[in-house]
Parts: sequence; structure tokens; C-alpha cells
Amino acid sequence: MAKQGQIGNQGLEGLTAAVRDAANASPAAKGLPPVHLWNPPFCGDLDMRIASDGTWFYMGTPIGRPALVRLFSTILKREDGKHFLVTPVEKVGIRVDDAPFLAVEMLKETDSRGRLLRFRTNVDDWVACDSGHRLRFEAAADGGLTPYLHVRADLWAKVTRALYYDLVDMGEERVVDGRPMFGIASSGEFFAMADAEQVRGAL
Repeated sequence: MAKQGQIGNQGLEGLTAAVRDAANASPAAKGLPPVHLWNPPFCGDLDMRIASDGTWFYMGTPIGRPALVRLFSTILKREDGKHFLVTPVEKVGIRVDDAPFLAVEMLKETDSRGRLLRFRTNVDDWVACDSGHRLRFEAAADGGLTPYLHVRADLWAKVTRALYYDLVDMGEERVVDGRPMFGIASSGEFFAMADAEQVRGAL
């Protein structure tokens, strides 16, 4: 647990107040707080964890208020592979089992470059899959693939299994660097999943 500061030595209500103060400090009004501009001292680790299914825990208990989870998510920051909650005056570490967000809904739209995929996260952010918000695919324990969507500033959302199957259904083959690859097109970008031969062999 953190030993000092408003975040560290108060309970969940104190933490909430600190986060609200940080959010109100944003000059962007209703936009996300500018955590990329904040570099406060590290005040220790907080007993908070984001499980692989997207559930946030505080002191071992799930945080049951979606609005509170949303609030905390706005001051989340990743540095050197570790996750922190950051305000203008302090930074505390939290544990993240996999990715801090989940992509739970997908819409297929059209932009000037053709098909555009938009994803909703479990904290109700909508992210368009494009050159700035890429899909990547990691090997899963079951031998399959797990997709991740870049949300912002080195923070990623794990795409749910149901949406992964939807992505596979709309996938296509393209030659990438001289190799046939199976992947997904969105906003003029092609996000390779795997070698096309491997995909064909698994079908």
C-alpha cells in the first residue's frame, strides 16, 4: 500500500475524491485528464487490481460501480511495462493481470478508405481501429490467438473471444512482405493475424 498522499492513505472514497480532483484539473473540460503531462513522485503501490476479465478490485473486493471504474480508468498510465494511477501530485502502482481494458462491442462502418471497425471498451470508450489504434494478435494458451486493440498511450484493450470470432469471419488473405498473411482490414490498414497457410490448416 502507498504510505503517503491523498490516494495512498485514504479508503475508496478518498481515492475517488483524489481522482475527481485530478479529472477536474484537466484543461480539456470534459476530455480525458492530461496524464501524459503529469510526472509526480511515486508514492508506492495501491491494493488495486484489474483482472483479466476487466473487473477492477480494491483491497480484494470488486468495485461494483461502473461510473467509479470509468473515473479511475481516466487517470491510468503505463510506464516501463507497469500500470499506475496518476494525479498531478502523486503516482501509485496497481496490478493489471492482462490488459487494462476489454473491447466488448464492435461496429462495422465505412470511411473514405473503406471498412472501418469501431470498438467499445468496458469503460464505454469508442475506439476506431486505424493506423493510430492498431490491432495486434498474441498467441493464446489454448493455441489460438488473442487480439488486442491500442486504446491510447500504451494502454490496450483485450478483444473478447466472441468478437475475435467475428474478426476471423471477416478476415482475408493479403501478401505482406512477400508472405501470404491472414488478417483484418480497417480504415485502409491491414492487421495481420497469422501466416495464411497456418490459418488454412486450422480450418
